[in-house]
Amino acid sequence: MGAAVTVAALEQLRRLRIVPFVVLDDPAKAVPLARTLVEAGLPCAEISLRTARALEVLHQIAAEDPDMLVGAGTVLTRDQAAQARRAGARFIGSPGLQPRVVDFCRDNNIPVIPGVATPTEIGAALDLGLRLLKLFPVEPLGGLPYLEAVAEPFPGVEFIPAGGITVNQLGAYLAMPCVAAGAGSWLTPRTWIEAGDFDRVRRVVLHAMHVAHPPASEE
Repeated sequence: MGAAVTVAALEQLRRLRIVPFVVLDDPAKAVPLARTLVEAGLPCAEISLRTARALEVLHQIAAEDPDMLVGAGTVLTRDQAAQARRAGARFIGSPGLQPRVVDFCRDNNIPVIPGVATPTEIGAALDLGLRLLKLFPVEPLGGLPYLEAVAEPFPGVEFIPAGGITVNQLGAYLAMPCVAAGAGSWLTPRTWIEAGDFDRVRRVVLHAMHVAHPPASEE
């Protein structure tokens, strides 16, 4: 059962093709944000644990819509991973590769998507049995040319590029066969959420979803 749930979560992520990265410290904004994302066709969010009340935000979203693919990001320790799981996280993300976090997630059948930046780190992730990785921070590392070069020696590895991507670059990243999804905070800027400007979030997400899922040609 647990392995099936893990596979289902990753398949949902691959279908959506976009992962909004959310930094928020106000649980009162959690449900309006979740509803905005769902209404825009993107029932997914990675809640960064950078803020003091991030776990409350995560829990509010998970409780509001159990079908929403909500995960925890910026997970640096095993304890944080455990707290995120109890709060309702369906996947765990991190900026780097922490073997203890990976071990916890494997033991508890929760998907983990660690950050990597170099061939050595990709190789270490492969040794841990991981095939879906976050390439972070992709734009400072060199953007599309870097991703293409670093992915070539690792057939079968999928990447979620994050860090500096904008909607103008999203289509080019998603066109790469090794890319499962794109991620970033540009979809859900903290200032917009805190200001309650959910209409603005909705417009940006709708645009991004159009880029990720262009309508079929009429020809």
